[in-house]
Amino acid sequence: MATRVFSEEELARLRSFPEITESELIRFFTLAPPDIEFIDPGRGRSPANRLGLAVQLCTLPWLGFVPDDVTAAPPTAVARLSQQLGIPVGELRHYGTRSHTRTDHLASVAKYQGWKSAKDIEYKELDEFLLARAMEHDSPSLLFTLACEHLKSSRVIRPGPVILLEHVAAARAEADRETYQRVASLLTPARCAEMDGMLHYDAAVRGTRLKWVTTAPVSDSPEAIKAEIGKLQYLRSLDAHTLDLSMLPSERRRFLHSVGHRLTGQALMRREASRLHPIMLAVLAQSAIGTLDDVVALFDQAVSAREGRAKRKLTNALADRAKSAEERLALLDEILPTIVDVGIPDEEVGPILRGLGLERLRGALATAAPRLPRDHGHLGLMQESYTHLRQFTPAVLEAVDFAGGTGAAPLLEAVKILKELNAKKARKVPDSAPDDFVPARWRGYLADAVAAGDSIAYRHFWELTVLLGLRDGLRSGDVWVPGSRRYADPASYLFTPAQWQSRRIEFCHLVGKSPQGRGVTAGRVRRARHSDGQPGVGAGQVRRQDRAGSD
Repeated sequence: MATRVFSEEELARLRSFPEITESELIRFFTLAPPDIEFIDPGRGRSPANRLGLAVQLCTLPWLGFVPDDVTAAPPTAVARLSQQLGIPVGELRHYGTRSHTRTDHLASVAKYQGWKSAKDIEYKELDEFLLARAMEHDSPSLLFTLACEHLKSSRVIRPGPVILLEHVAAARAEADRETYQRVASLLTPARCAEMDGMLHYDAAVRGTRLKWVTTAPVSDSPEAIKAEIGKLQYLRSLDAHTLDLSMLPSERRRFLHSVGHRLTGQALMRREASRLHPIMLAVLAQSAIGTLDDVVALFDQAVSAREGRAKRKLTNALADRAKSAEERLALLDEILPTIVDVGIPDEEVGPILRGLGLERLRGALATAAPRLPRDHGHLGLMQESYTHLRQFTPAVLEAVDFAGGTGAAPLLEAVKILKELNAKKARKVPDSAPDDFVPARWRGYLADAVAAGDSIAYRHFWELTVLLGLRDGLRSGDVWVPGSRRYADPASYLFTPAQWQSRRIEFCHLVGKSPQGRGVTAGRVRRARHSDGQPGVGAGQVRRQDRAGSD
């Protein structure tokens, strides 16, 4: 086990002294008066034993153990102790001439500092600690480090690295068994057969279903969006969206999903069922959420891409419009001085203006551009992408459920109506369809379509405003997607009243506030009422009166 986690060189490093930093040197190798008294020469110790004992005294709280070769301690640490004790540095090489000196000194140091050797009860506590950590992290090296920190915090002398790695291995194996026991109720024969089938080649997806559902999209094209919707429908057919793995820690679920995402189907098939099926459950559950998020994100990207394209075309169109209007603006600059000059009789204004050239005036009139709508034609240019958007938006609306607050009710009602129109392949928007969500800059398009009796144009513009409003609602959080992680209800990130009740005292203690909010507020109001001898006056009135008096 140890050789698979650490090399022989790393094991040797774990058994010996590491390099010491300046902060560690000051923190751990500074002797207090009681420490010097503990090493006092009155106990009959030689200078070498006193210096070696001091090294063990400082090393134990630093490393959590004392290496066998005490004479190999960092030279800077030995020099610091040598200076404090007044013992030459070279005396340390004579330390430990008697075979039991180091062991006896370590036992004495442990008793003095309140440390203890690892026994059955300490190993049991360590195993429980490692099991809890192994349910969250599976890295042996990380678990080894956490075990060392746990032993040090418990003032338990660290055993050898091989022994500690054996406990790490046992904790990892127990974590696998615990994981399987917690999800066993979800592993029905039918579900296990479906998950096993995901590991075999499927000609429909040109690979394994496992690889298919864990592969992220690479574009926001209609074909890519439809492919993601196909994944979502497949996962829902396996009831992946209903899997509740809350009995496992979130880090454990993330780890299992990463294993299923990283390994091939053949590699997974070589694992025993007790390890394979929890991995597949995590893959299904996480993929159902991730694929739903990907569908909504691709919808956002695709709609935004078309909107950005319309904005670029609008910028170019406005620039061309400004260039073509230069001649008309120049003519206007010549006309305005004549019109505003009150010294010119009215009967002479006409001849003077005609003197500018009738052909020039007629040309300016002929090149007059129509008035722009309030958005300068942005939504009109978006209509050019209507056919492109229709390639995937009906499928997205059909596959995804949307929810929102009261402010988003008109928009959500419009989304519901649009789904029904798509399902029935109807073209005309019902007269009762809401348009309260449409921004003022776009209302003119709908009004013009109604005035012209053009139901097709109205449908196009109304549907575009629904899609753009849905995109903006998802970004602002006014609209959310049930079952999503990235587009979840913003309120789900807050504590519920029950959750806050159990955390309130701890939080108020950390910030130095009283958990009894009403009592504190009432006390302040009472003090404000009597602050200047005016009972019955509210706190706000007191403050206003104080300001009025100062003015």
